[in-house]
Amino acid sequence: MRRTVRVRLTAVYTGLFLATSTVLLVTTNLLLKINLQKRFEGIFVHTPEKLAGAPAGLPTDPPAVPPHLPTGELRVLPAEVLAYQWTIAGVTIVVLTFASIVIGWWLAGRLLRPLHHITATARRLSLSNLHERIALTGPRNELTELADTFDTMLERLERSVESQRRFIANASHELRTPLAIQRAAIQIGLDAPSPERLARVRAELLEVNRRNERLIDGLLLLAQGEHGLTTVEPVALDLLVHRAVGETPANGRTIRRVIEPVMVTGDLVLLHRLVANLMDNAVKYNRTDGVVDVHVTAAGRLTVRNSGPEIPENRIAELFEPFRRLHAARTGSADSAGLGLSIVAAIAHAHGAKITARPNRGGGLELTVQFPPPPG
Repeated sequence: MRRTVRVRLTAVYTGLFLATSTVLLVTTNLLLKINLQKRFEGIFVHTPEKLAGAPAGLPTDPPAVPPHLPTGELRVLPAEVLAYQWTIAGVTIVVLTFASIVIGWWLAGRLLRPLHHITATARRLSLSNLHERIALTGPRNELTELADTFDTMLERLERSVESQRRFIANASHELRTPLAIQRAAIQIGLDAPSPERLARVRAELLEVNRRNERLIDGLLLLAQGEHGLTTVEPVALDLLVHRAVGETPANGRTIRRVIEPVMVTGDLVLLHRLVANLMDNAVKYNRTDGVVDVHVTAAGRLTVRNSGPEIPENRIAELFEPFRRLHAARTGSADSAGLGLSIVAAIAHAHGAKITARPNRGGGLELTVQFPPPPG
C-alpha cells in the first residue's frame, strides 16, 4: 500500500489510541494489584490461626473472613483476579485496535474529501476551461481557505491568458495591416510605373516601414520592461525629465514644469523611454491649445497632467493594455502602435514603481509614477 496521507493519518489515529489505551489499562491494573495486595495482607494477618494463638485476656478483633473459607483459596484469589483482568484488557485492546483502524480510515477519508475535490478540479483545468472554479462549500477552515486561494489564482490566470490572447490578436492585426499596404502599393503602384507614381509608392513604403519599426521597437521595449532590469545605476530623474521634455514637440501645447532634484535607481534608457512616452501621450491626446503639467518631487514622484478629452474613470485600466484605445481595441492608425502606456506600466513595474492614473475634472488625464527610495 502506498504511504498516502490517508494511510498516515489512519496510522497516527491508531497509534495514539493504542498508546493512550495501553497506558490507561496498565495503570488501572497496577493500581488494582497494589490495592488487592494491601487488602488481602490485612485479611491474612487476622486469620483464625493467628487469633487462636493470641495470649489469653487480650482483646481480639473479629475475624476478617468467615472461618469456613479455605486460606489457600484466599491466597491465590488476587493472582486469579489480576490474570483475568489482564486477559480482558488484552482482548479489549485488540478489538479496539481494529475498530480504531476502521474509524480512523473513515475519518481520514472524510477529512481529505475536500482536498481530493481540489486535486480533481486542478487536474481537469486547462487553457480551455480556466473559467471553472473549485467553489468549495462548508465551514471556514484551512481547506476552504486553500480552495479560495486557488480560485483567486485561477481568476488572475484567466485574466492574464485573456490579456495575452488579445495581445496576440491585436499584434497580428497591427503586423498584418502594413504588410497588406505594402503588397497593395507594390501591386497597384508599380503596375504602370511613372515618376510621380514611383515617388508616391516610395513614400508609402517608407511610411509603412517606419510604422513597422515603431511597432517592433515598442514590442521589444514592452518585453524588456516585463522581463526586468539588466543594468541598474543611480539616475538623476530631474535631469532626465528636463531632457525628455525638451525632446518632445509641443505642437502648440503649453508645457509647464516644476522639477525638484531627485535621484532614483534603475536603467537610464528605460527610464528615459518611460518619461518620453508619458510626454508623448500627454501632448498627443490633448486639445490644440491645451496644457501639459510636469511635476517631479524630491520624494521621487513624477506627475504628468494634460487637458485632453474627458475619460470615464471605469475605463482607465484599459489605457494600460497593449493596443488599446479609449473607444477601440485596435489602433488602426499609422502614427502610433498603441503601446505607449503599456510600455510605461511595464517599465514602472520593472523598477518597483507604482503607477496610478485618474481623470481630471473637465477633461484630461493625470498619470503619477512613484519611485521607491534608492537603497542605502
